Amino acid sequence: MKVFRGLPNDRARAPCALTIGNFDGVHRGHQALLAHVRSAAEGLGLEAAVMTFEPHPREYFARKSGDLSRAPARIANLRDKLEDLDQAGIDRVIVEHFNEQFAAMSPRDFIERVLVDGLHVKWLMVGDDFRFGARRLGDIAMLVEAGREFGFDVHTLDAVMHGDQRISSSAVRAALLEGDFARTRELLGHPYAMSGHVIHGQKLGRTLGFPTMNLRVAHRPALSGIFVVQVHGLADAPLPAVASLGVRPTVEDAGRMLLEVHVFDYGQQCYGKLVRVEFLAKLRDEEKYDDLATLTAAIDNDAAQARAFFAHRNSALTATDRI
Repeated sequence: MKVFRGLPNDRARAPCALTIGNFDGVHRGHQALLAHVRSAAEGLGLEAAVMTFEPHPREYFARKSGDLSRAPARIANLRDKLEDLDQAGIDRVIVEHFNEQFAAMSPRDFIERVLVDGLHVKWLMVGDDFRFGARRLGDIAMLVEAGREFGFDVHTLDAVMHGDQRISSSAVRAALLEGDFARTRELLGHPYAMSGHVIHGQKLGRTLGFPTMNLRVAHRPALSGIFVVQVHGLADAPLPAVASLGVRPTVEDAGRMLLEVHVFDYGQQCYGKLVRVEFLAKLRDEEKYDDLATLTAAIDNDAAQARAFFAHRNSALTATDRI
């Protein structure tokens, strides 16, 4: 899969079947849309393409207003989003920098400069509520009319439902906020995980008897707290662990998000490795403690609960194998 930061240059442009959106989480609704795009591309001899945005437009406007609470929490970082799009069979992804200039682009300019000249779109599919251009003035009727003028087909996809619930990024965020990983898995079609490179930390966990590997979290995630997790990428099989995702209020006040993972019975150096942390269960919310002794006792209890979770799961799997 080819990834472009902004519109491809003249030599890299190719006729495509395209969809546009933020694709946060690439949930089952997104996957249905991407399957249509891939099928159309194959049938028409085109490349299957996705245009997405960084930052999320709502995040851009929240920063501009000075009220970050209006920005949606992120389900996935850009790396994980691109991996999911690759798995969906997309040939090229255009990561468009959403800035003041892009936000001010009129719907007509977006159609001519981005869709027609920039991407050579021949087939386009968007969600049934798609809006575009400055002040969101562009709508599907405008796209259909432009398609007749410039020679591209426009299609829409109705909402994909799970029971009586619309599958959406908002629904995934709600499930993650509640620590409901079973429902999250139903909406995503796969377990929830975050990936990243292991970075150096303050080494405080090692001092407390719980060495951790640390992953930087660049954006406000859709969940926080203490979790039972398993780590992929350190061994042939995933390794059991307990993790803290948050701002570490007991040891610093910078407000920086960090994912700290204590892998059980693992003593190897892993700095720089790319790992994937799969979330299995939430133990509790993040708390601020009066001193390191109280924090250490809480971590010890979290680790014991996580070990009990894995012991119970392994026992249940063994019992199933015997049937």
